[in-house]
Amino acid sequence: MSIQRSLLVRLGGIVLAASGLCLIWLQAQQPPKQPLNVQKVTDHLWVIMNAASGNVAVMPTDEGVLLVDDKFEQDGPDILAKVKAISDRPIKYILNTHQHGDHTGGNAFLLKNTPAEIVIHKNARANMVAGKQPGLPQITFADEAQVFVGGREVSAHHLGRGHTNGDAVILFPSERVLHTGDLFVNGSAPFIDYSAKGSIVDWDKTLDRVLQLDFDIVIPGHGPVAKKADLMKWRDSIAELRSRAKTACAGGAGDAGKRLNLSGLGMDDSLGFMSRSMPGMCAELAN
Repeated sequence: MSIQRSLLVRLGGIVLAASGLCLIWLQAQQPPKQPLNVQKVTDHLWVIMNAASGNVAVMPTDEGVLLVDDKFEQDGPDILAKVKAISDRPIKYILNTHQHGDHTGGNAFLLKNTPAEIVIHKNARANMVAGKQPGLPQITFADEAQVFVGGREVSAHHLGRGHTNGDAVILFPSERVLHTGDLFVNGSAPFIDYSAKGSIVDWDKTLDRVLQLDFDIVIPGHGPVAKKADLMKWRDSIAELRSRAKTACAGGAGDAGKRLNLSGLGMDDSLGFMSRSMPGMCAELAN
């Protein structure tokens, strides 16, 4: 075995180990419970937020309520209470943006306590099955899906890899709002989940396709509500991150994270997502 091949094999093992730890953290570990805050985005759309888990979009209609994502399992009862304060109609649909437990953890509770049907990209559901996650969605799609409820259309789009291989963005055409899931995290460093075939190489290309959709307001996977211009800036930051990561990896994957410079990118890495992603990025960028 050549030295280069031996290095790649060892690096691949590191990637799998690190990715596995990240998968456990994102799917199973729930942080201390935090109160949920509700923000009105448009006349027909709200978002439920806290700092601990993914943003939940809420669209009430006369026919029923549609949600995007549902945080951790522990948040299920509080989400239901917040939704009831917005609408007396039942939750009819939940669209999951990807499989991670801070976005799908409430699925099981809401399936038991509401008539909701849950929609997710087929790769994301497969990732949930592989991770033995509860609350499996009943409906999957490949490229695009539309849900019509109360005279309004909501569409889910899978436009490529980035955070995972099953990322979906959810478009509310009547509100000109897009929920990006974790393809955009406003103010934080991204996490590339290589256990779910995420990709730093594809991420900005995926965002190029996302930006072709017609919207003005962005609900990110985490962080405050933003504008389309903020998503454009994030796309450029992801491309720059890839370039800086390649430079850092060239000096050796083992300590590449110490050389990675995030200054000026607007990516707070206090949660350590870059160190978790670094082995996978180095392996992908070496190809």
